Amino acid sequence: MTKIGIILGSTRPGRNGEAVARWVLDVARERDDAEFTLIDLLDYRLPHLDEAVPPSLGQYSQPHTQEWARTIDSFDGFVMVTPEYNHSTSGALKNAIDFLYAEWNNKAVGFVSYGSAGGTRAVEHLRLIAGELQMADVRAQVALSLFHDFVNFSEFKPGAFQTDALNVTLDQVIAWSKALAPLRAR
Repeated sequence: MTKIGIILGSTRPGRNGEAVARWVLDVARERDDAEFTLIDLLDYRLPHLDEAVPPSLGQYSQPHTQEWARTIDSFDGFVMVTPEYNHSTSGALKNAIDFLYAEWNNKAVGFVSYGSAGGTRAVEHLRLIAGELQMADVRAQVALSLFHDFVNFSEFKPGAFQTDALNVTLDQVIAWSKALAPLRAR
């Protein structure tokens, strides 16, 4: 069974991302074409990148990096749930991505973003990063507006059409994850 990790990319106190990521997981678990797991960055407590050797060499010395690498390596693809902070993704998500290299390679990634402009600028940056990591980013994405998909900018109430957008995103992530399987098997 294809394994998709849903990465909760915010560690901020009072984060909106937790409700968004749980919604993604709930919608995903209604499907039977993949296995879905929530990966909350708070559970890993990654410090600022503290590996002396570049991640592309795969010589991880820190126990937290080794645990993170095992987790990411175990998935075939990902959905990254990202806030938009200052026209980009969160520092916590960028830092978590930067810890690893080969564990991301030849895997599909889709994005669910939120912010005043739907988080689209954060996703633009993540797409550039995904390319460098040899990830296949899918075209479909979910862009949640703080003005329309949240009450008082904090209570998550997505429009019904967002579920359709999420399922299209999941369709593409699963299809690409399966298509890339021969490359991961090498």
